[in-house]
Amino acid sequence: MNVDYPTLTAVIESLAEGETDEVALMATVACEVHHSDARFDWTGFYRVTAPGMLKIGPYQGGHGCLVIPFDRGVCGAAARTGEVQIVDDVEAFPGHIACSSTTRSEIVLPVWGRDGRLIGVFDIDSDRPAAFTQKDAEGLASVLRSVFGRI
Repeated sequence: MNVDYPTLTAVIESLAEGETDEVALMATVACEVHHSDARFDWTGFYRVTAPGMLKIGPYQGGHGCLVIPFDRGVCGAAARTGEVQIVDDVEAFPGHIACSSTTRSEIVLPVWGRDGRLIGVFDIDSDRPAAFTQKDAEGLASVLRSVFGRI
């Protein structure tokens, strides 16, 4: 199944209209994105809560790691570098943190507020290898900009 990112963005914008609370917005985005594609096995946010530290935020799916330092894992790499991470095989990623034994591939995007500060990262895991493409990165980045780029 391929996500219709323009429609998904419009739905999320409609649901989020007027909301400025980051956690409420994260919960809405995680839910809508998670249910938009069968590839998405775990979908959620890790919030920046201290310098160099991510803590779990709203998510859909099984349990996630509670704390991830910027210097560990795929989420840490996205937070540390400010760049999207697309990992076709998590076992081959140096320092991968195995929060779930079923995860085979992962995409993580940094999440920026309007003021340019890093709010957190948006993490999607799949139980399929090589599940994510550049099209996903672009579509998800558009969703995140439309919601968090205004708060």
